[in-house]
Amino acid sequence: MSLSIRNQIPGTVTSVTPGEVMATVRLRLDGGQDLTAAITLEAVKDLGLAEGSAVRAMMKATEVALATGPVTGLSIRNRLPGTVSDVALGGAMATVKVSIDGGELTSAVTRDAVTDLGLAPGSPVVALIKSTEVSLASV
Repeated sequence: MSLSIRNQIPGTVTSVTPGEVMATVRLRLDGGQDLTAAITLEAVKDLGLAEGSAVRAMMKATEVALATGPVTGLSIRNRLPGTVSDVALGGAMATVKVSIDGGELTSAVTRDAVTDLGLAPGSPVVALIKSTEVSLASV
């Protein structure tokens, strides 16, 4: 199956914490970073997720926010440090490619955000992704 989601990063489940309807699934990405996904219990069961399961974490480029430094006082759990590798500007929007340990993320942001943050190849950034915006696929 081919998907339009550009951000697909391999990892391994380190824990599953079930709730009444949802579960948090923690994983270790192949680059060594930790990531949390909040998915339904039904999805956990359907995918057969347990500690040690190989997965692919997926997130749309529009759900990857960027910061130019560490962020505090924020509920977003997933904070992946990286370096801008490419910026493609459009009329109103831009795509920013970010190299992280073990992979690459693409973020879709406004052209104004690129200018305001001074994003250019080589810029250090932190990719911010809400756990509810991370989808998982078993591999």
